Amino acid sequence: MAITSCEDEIKAGSRRLPRLLKQLNIDPASVALAVKGLTDFPFKAPPSFIQRMGSGDPADPLLRQVLPQAEEDQDQPGFSADPLGEFSREAVPGVLHKYHGRALLITTGVCAIHCRYCFRRHFPYQTREATQQTWQPALDYLAEDPSIHEVILSGGDPLSLADGKLAGLLRSLADISHLKRLRIHSRIPVVQPERITPALLQMLLNSRLQPIMVIHCNHPNEINNEAGAALAAMHQSGITLLNQSVLLRGVNDDLGVLTTLSEKLFEHRVLPYYLHLLDPVDGAAHFDVPEAEALRIMHELSSRLPGYLVPRLVREQP
Repeated sequence: MAITSCEDEIKAGSRRLPRLLKQLNIDPASVALAVKGLTDFPFKAPPSFIQRMGSGDPADPLLRQVLPQAEEDQDQPGFSADPLGEFSREAVPGVLHKYHGRALLITTGVCAIHCRYCFRRHFPYQTREATQQTWQPALDYLAEDPSIHEVILSGGDPLSLADGKLAGLLRSLADISHLKRLRIHSRIPVVQPERITPALLQMLLNSRLQPIMVIHCNHPNEINNEAGAALAAMHQSGITLLNQSVLLRGVNDDLGVLTTLSEKLFEHRVLPYYLHLLDPVDGAAHFDVPEAEALRIMHELSSRLPGYLVPRLVREQP
């Protein structure tokens, strides 16, 4: 189905949810779904990701990441629409410049999947379009600051851009002489691996900028044969592969799951990089893992794995 507007996406998601649950042999009447959460942040998940979910299990860790549950509609103290204070802190529209030497460019609001814990689920993407014209102030900002050596493409998901748009953006970035590295943060290599085409890889390799792909994988069940093939193709092309996860209640807040995830990532030439504590965004409180519990899990993980397979536990601050 072609999604032509936010309203269309909401309606499509509402129709798909009962079908999805039946497809997974789960009685739709047994699952309390969000109302406001589903309207504010529509359901969206690629068919290939759905196929990796377990049958008959409403607590499946992949399903839990995308299912709009009724808990989303409950207001929780300390949780907000803008947990990192990004709405008012862009250096120019589309650029977040928090750290020396690198800046983040929000390329698009479109994702292949709507993760219910997404810290940008309330970001005002509708105020900007993914075009060269709307990117121009951001490109000018990057060009005027010679201290910036690395640009991070984020979103939404930058790999949701069509090849032509992405190629134009990469050319513009490569024309900025002081930029050296291109870091892309993307969920797509895992959830929609068919997007990792020879044409896309060639585009990245043709750029003057050194490519780094930070994938987002939270559970070992996300890496099926197709995702593994996409990761192998990127590795064989010479792209540095890192992973960031979010520590999520009911998904990966378990020593065994995180151990298997790190080992499986490394089997596919991906180095565990960050394990994020949940950003306190409205609608995601049911995923929260207290910091004390996270530290205990990390201590046990450090005793079980070699240091290079232990991701850094981090909390993003406004």
